[in-house]
This record gives sequence, C-alpha cells and structure tokens, in this order.
Amino acid sequence: MTEVLTDAPPERDPSPADSNEPFLVVENLTVQFPTYDGLVQAVTDLSYTVQLGETLGIVGESGSGKSVSSMAVLGLHDVKRSRLTGSIRIGGKEIIGASNSTMKRIRGNDVTMIFQDPLTAMHPFYTVGAQIVEAYRLHHDVSKSVAKRRAVEMLERVGIPQPDRRVSEYPHQFSGGMRQRAMIAMSLVNNPKLLIADEPTTALDVTVQAQILDLMQDLQKEFGSAVVMITHDLGVIAEIADNVLVMYAGRCVEKGTTKQILTHPEMPYTWGLLGSIADVSSDVSKPLIPIPGTPPSLLNPPDGCSFHPRCRHTDKVEGRRCFTELPELVQQPQQTHPTRCHIEDPDTIYETEVKEEIM
Repeated sequence: MTEVLTDAPPERDPSPADSNEPFLVVENLTVQFPTYDGLVQAVTDLSYTVQLGETLGIVGESGSGKSVSSMAVLGLHDVKRSRLTGSIRIGGKEIIGASNSTMKRIRGNDVTMIFQDPLTAMHPFYTVGAQIVEAYRLHHDVSKSVAKRRAVEMLERVGIPQPDRRVSEYPHQFSGGMRQRAMIAMSLVNNPKLLIADEPTTALDVTVQAQILDLMQDLQKEFGSAVVMITHDLGVIAEIADNVLVMYAGRCVEKGTTKQILTHPEMPYTWGLLGSIADVSSDVSKPLIPIPGTPPSLLNPPDGCSFHPRCRHTDKVEGRRCFTELPELVQQPQQTHPTRCHIEDPDTIYETEVKEEIM
C-alpha cells in the first residue's frame, strides 16, 4: 500500500520576470497523485511555451493529462495530495512552490480559466453580476457600483443582450451559450494576459460553438492575451490554434504548428484522432475509423511506448522496441516537428497507408 503524502513541498519565491522569454513557460512538468493503490502518473515531463497573442491547442482523449497540466498552471492542485516537479513560469514568476498569497494575486489577474461547464463553475446562489463584481474587486480597490458598471460593460462586450438587466439574473436563467459568454466575461474582467479554456464549447451546439470561438478570437485580439485551448476536437484546433500539443497517457507525443499537425501528422495516435473526425467534404458513406481499445491506466502504464497496445503500426519497428523502450520526443532529420515514436519514416507510412484511409 502506497503512503499518501501529507507534507507540502518547500515554498519557492517567484523569480523575476524575463522579458525575453514567452509569457507561459512549462518545463519538465510532472504531476503525480499518491493513492492507496499506487502512484498515478497524471502528467510526465511536459514542456511547452506560449507567447502573448498566441493560441496553443492541447488535444487528446479524456484522461490524457490535459486538464491536470492546466490546473497546475493555475496552482489548483492540493500540495498535500499531489506531487509537482519541474517548472511553471507565468510572466517570469515561478508558480510551483509559490505561496497562496502569490497565487491569489496571479490567479484571476494574470491568468484565468474558462471551465467546460459554467453552470457548475458559477455559484447558483449568486447573480451573474455579483460573481463578476467579486472577481473584479478582488484585484481592484473600487466600490461595488464601479465594479457593477464594469460587469455590465463586460457582459455587453461578450454579446449578452440587455446586460444592465441580465447582470442581476442567476446562472440558471441564462441559456447554455449565454452562460458560457458570462463565464468568458468573468474570466476577462481583469484583462488577464493568459487565458486557459478547458473545452469551453463541448456542451454547446455547433452554431453556438462557432459564435463562442469567434468571440474568443476577437477578445484575444483586443486584449493581446495568450490562450491555451484544451480540447479533444481537432476541428476546434483547426479553427483557433496557432500551435498544437498532442497528449497521450500524460505525455506529449507530438507538437508543432497547426498546419504541420493537420497536414503532416507523424504519430499514429494523431492519425487516429484525425481518422475519428467526420469530414463533410468526403464521401458520407465512408465510416469513421476509431482508435481501437481504451487509454491506458495512469496507475499502471504499459512498458515501452504507452500507445503500443492500440497501435496498428508496431510491425514497422524492428526489435519490438515499441513494447520495451519508451521513445523520446525528438525531431528526426526527415521530420518537420518533434514526435514520440519509434517509426523512422512516418511520412511515407502516412502518405501511402493512412491518409487515404482517414481522409
């Protein structure tokens, strides 16, 4: 039986800002959860950066570590129930090990999050306006009347009709799309430089989803924010992201520009994600090709490449390396971007065997 941690890690002072580095820098982030059944490896050795004005899409199936890694950026993991190593810097300030007071100053002001379900993320007993007012006054020494005017302004900016009236309504009185707009208004009320969106359009219909994505892009241009978009939908990624990071079993398995990932994917897992998307321009009678099997347990991950139990291309690698050796995240000379795969020439396999099948 594994012992559950109770001691918090030593606190570190935030490092000073470095104007030469990206606004968000994640280096070798590992997040583990000790349980009575063993150690859950939720995120392992994850690294990425996001510049101001840039959108990074993090894509993968449920349980791949997308949300866990982003909650670490917000400092939302209980230090008594988790182990975090590596480095997370926001505007040059170190987040891992920072004090609660430091995180309160950063969270909601420098960085904020749009959650997947605003009905559960927003408090049902308080009006939408009261919650936006609270978020604003937490970082600004202003009166309630000034903060309420700011709340009305933000509701109007995100396209909610009659904002001066609806500011006094409760979350359950808003439709799903309007609640998500209100959540965006609350997230942006302090003009944050980093916005994390955790599958913000999953529960919305296609029309409202497109409106929300357009709204986020417009507001990003207005505020100049860095955006991290978490999703399992590569269609959303194609619409909004500049760069893409593909996660599987807690690790990054492929990363590059959106064009590189969508036109020259080099990891069999990414091929599977693309094959699971319906293409309205293709033959409607052509079936989708789902990824076989299920994601591995992060409590007891498989040896070698974590994707090998579901991969149809392990025969392309000599010596059963897929089953015994974890591939490094590297960019081979013939590749356009880094991947975590033992296949030496994935482009040829994709063009000759996979592309026709999934497109």
